[in-house]
Amino acid sequence: MIVHSKVFDFVILGGGSAGAVLAARLSEDPKLSVLLVEAGRAFDPDEYPVEIYNSNIIAANTDQRYEWGYFATPVEQPQSVYTPRGKVLGGSSAINGAVACRALPFDFARFTAKGLKGWSFDEVLPYYKKMERTAHGEDKWHGRSGPLPIHQMSLDYITPVQRAMVEAAWACGANRVDDFNDPEANNGAGPNPMNVINGVRVNTGMAYLTREVRDRQNLSILDQSLVDKVMFDDRKVQSVLLAGGEKVHGKEVILSAGAYGSAAILLRSGIGPRADLEALDIPLVKDAPVGVRLLDHAFFWMNFSGVEALKGQDHPVVGAQLWTHSSYASSDKELDIGISPSHLLDPATSPTGVAFSLGLELMHCTSRGRLRLNSRDPKDAPVIELNHLTSEEDMNRMIECFRLARKLANTEPLKSLIVEELYPGAATDDSDEQIRAVLAKGVGTLQHPCSTAPMGLPNDPGAVVDEEGRVYGIEGLRVIDASIFPEIPLINLNPTVIMTAEKLADAIKKFR
Repeated sequence: MIVHSKVFDFVILGGGSAGAVLAARLSEDPKLSVLLVEAGRAFDPDEYPVEIYNSNIIAANTDQRYEWGYFATPVEQPQSVYTPRGKVLGGSSAINGAVACRALPFDFARFTAKGLKGWSFDEVLPYYKKMERTAHGEDKWHGRSGPLPIHQMSLDYITPVQRAMVEAAWACGANRVDDFNDPEANNGAGPNPMNVINGVRVNTGMAYLTREVRDRQNLSILDQSLVDKVMFDDRKVQSVLLAGGEKVHGKEVILSAGAYGSAAILLRSGIGPRADLEALDIPLVKDAPVGVRLLDHAFFWMNFSGVEALKGQDHPVVGAQLWTHSSYASSDKELDIGISPSHLLDPATSPTGVAFSLGLELMHCTSRGRLRLNSRDPKDAPVIELNHLTSEEDMNRMIECFRLARKLANTEPLKSLIVEELYPGAATDDSDEQIRAVLAKGVGTLQHPCSTAPMGLPNDPGAVVDEEGRVYGIEGLRVIDASIFPEIPLINLNPTVIMTAEKLADAIKKFR
């Protein structure tokens, strides 16, 4: 067994949306030594492969050199549900759709309703601004000099299909949205803000871990190194065991391996539900509700064949959305459903050679999933149960979203671009019964898992960590990524994960 002799101030496990940010921010203090451990490759900032940098390629084209290849257990679907996660420096920010929308004041009101201090929208807004570099929008909402460049798409830059869906939504009464990150005017349809510059998806490994940052003497990056578990001495962090048998040592260990990865490491380390750990003969360190309340946005593809005149007009593959409230929402500030036109469908599936989709997105999800270990082997994928649309509330909202998507498809100017609804097609009528059936069979993931190690107060039986990511009952261990969200935000998670890392890096440095 190889033992690395150096004891770092911080060992960060996972170099993704949160981990890369933490490594960059904590190493700003030259007195702090930081080790970042990443399972995937640490490409130079400008040498990522096309599967990673090209914003028109999602999930790295399923290339398991760069994504984990996980699948979730089906409920009524005919096959397992593909659940891609990034395995490269930059993590899932390197393989996602790059839509740069923030969580809502509604979301943070749910955080603070649990008694969490420091998590109101007004308190997190400075960190959203700190991460951002954009020329768009009002100064009160936006940052001008942060590491992450965000480009506001325009109607002229998106595809004819995307533009037509936005205009159809307006025709149906949706508001015109110029800035989805203006929380006072973001209910409606418009082009997206995106962390894409000249077709390059700018991930956190590029934006935060620049060459200059990587050259810091107090920052070390250990890539292609799979983590097995964290080891303890009397509930105090002692070391981290890598899958190859090496050990690394840190005064403090931060898990930033994502909602699946961080939970799996906690479980292998002996922190989790007693019965689950005992079933795998994992010595119990702390009985904790890790992985018992996995939340994720449900997603459904409604596919169309398009008119032949649209051939070759399919980039950017993602560029606009309708983000709004259903009749089940508590107010018009609870944006619980979304519809995104995209060009990810194989044109060969269409008789016209033109295919596109309306992606139906359930943003306010109450269906509870679960994550547990399949074995003690870190090379084994965890058992992922997403359980999408298993709550009646979720199904009802998604039925309404389905009907809204069909309404858009039958509204000009989108209607004139459509030849046929390919899926689910005319065989599915407008009855609740048929829509329910097709949604249950076809539902997938928007790839936004969270809440596997949630924040909460000490007396909250569902909490794993406190407001600053410290694992209850363990000295020297934090979790900082989407795992700690106590509720799922009503939009894509990446900007909020980055903001969380910015906020908690600041808290850590102030504490020291």
